[in-house]
Amino acid sequence: QVQLVESGGGLVQAGASLRLSCAATGRTFSSYFMGWFRQAPGKEREFVAAISWSGANTYYTDSMKGRFTISRDNAKNTVYLQMNSLKPEDTAVYYCAVDIRIVTDWRQWRYWGQGTQVTVSS
Repeated sequence: QVQLVESGGGLVQAGASLRLSCAATGRTFSSYFMGWFRQAPGKEREFVAAISWSGANTYYTDSMKGRFTISRDNAKNTVYLQMNSLKPEDTAVYYCAVDIRIVTDWRQWRYWGQGTQVTVSS
């Protein structure tokens, strides 16, 4: 079993920055992908970004590319999401996830964290 714990969320004003962290424990493997998803109230969970642990491949939703940056620290089994120029539309619960392959459909990811709230005021 893999456990994922997100942190770093909070309340900020539009234009501010936040860095989310996701620490993985348990059975983790360097070949696994780690990803970020978000879910706003009343909306379906959507893909944000993902990164491979065995290479330098990164993936982003087009609307977030350039503002959000995903990175990893394998020594700490941790993935980060640096979020800049935040907008009110970014308000959501942000979740990290782990799987052996990358897909944008959240239903196909195996392990999930509990989520961290990000609120952006205008």
